[in-house]
Amino acid sequence: MQTPQTKHKVIFDTDPGVDDAMALYFAMAHPAIDLIGITTTFGNVHVEQATINALYLTRIAGQSIPVAQGVPVPFAKAPGTPPDFIHGADGLGNLPSRIQVGGQAENQSAAEFIVNMARQHPGEITLVAVGPFGNLGLALKLEPQLPKLLKQVVLMGGTVDEPGNVSPVAEANVWNDPDAADLVFTAGWDLTMVGLDVTHRVVLLSDFFKRLKEHHQHVAMDTLYHAVMFYSDFYSSIRPDMGHGCYGHDVLAFVWLVAPELFKTSIGRMRVAKEGIANGQTMLAKLAIPYPQAGWESDKPETRVCMEVDAKACAALIDSVLASAWLRPALQA
Repeated sequence: MQTPQTKHKVIFDTDPGVDDAMALYFAMAHPAIDLIGITTTFGNVHVEQATINALYLTRIAGQSIPVAQGVPVPFAKAPGTPPDFIHGADGLGNLPSRIQVGGQAENQSAAEFIVNMARQHPGEITLVAVGPFGNLGLALKLEPQLPKLLKQVVLMGGTVDEPGNVSPVAEANVWNDPDAADLVFTAGWDLTMVGLDVTHRVVLLSDFFKRLKEHHQHVAMDTLYHAVMFYSDFYSSIRPDMGHGCYGHDVLAFVWLVAPELFKTSIGRMRVAKEGIANGQTMLAKLAIPYPQAGWESDKPETRVCMEVDAKACAALIDSVLASAWLRPALQA
């Protein structure tokens, strides 16, 4: 695990979203993560609501972190409808009320924020992206040298062997914007994919979050608990065998960042199906052979893909980090 002296300088690209909120709070709480900015995208909610949620979640936890609003729609695919039956219409399980904490987004767009920060801190920034990848794609168009300016990119998205969650072969973040995803997978940065192959192994029960709520007695944990209960109701309705709980999904991207030893990975060229019934499928070239099909040439960049995970150790790490003394009084409007 990294020490506080070797902090990861992170921009978090997100569409909060319940599991995004888990990931955000893990990143804010972990001593080896320096969260220097948040960029928002459409996905679990419309991008405007994602921005509202990012500002709210950080400020009720007592921190003011720059938030830059990003892309509202996919690159080419027709926009879909946010899954309010999973995350709630507000993305946080339909909160009954919100306290006034103020805050507003940056004047620059998410893509501009990513590029500007990467230019100011070349080779230092890790970009953790857990929503559709349009902000990354647009940032690449603004600055083609971005893969050399960023230290690394960690994505929560995609799947190799595990069945998809929006089709038999596709994961939601990639499926929401397959054109942007394929651009990101072929850009040439140090790239790690944390997909359903591992996130479906880590189930966090609602009692886990109830204990955190009772331990902290803080509005941020009350908010997270409310959101997780809504989220867990959905998962329990489709997977009653898992108990009343939910998949960790997005938080696993940060677990990989600080504790990669908990994962087993494969490396290969990754491409995305951009249309048809396989729309959003992430395909990993597992064999280093010369395929006649175009798009799999040996000069294509490779992706590190998480394929196995120590689920018990992940849950223990998430618990210890979120239970630590990281919360501050909520900011005032």
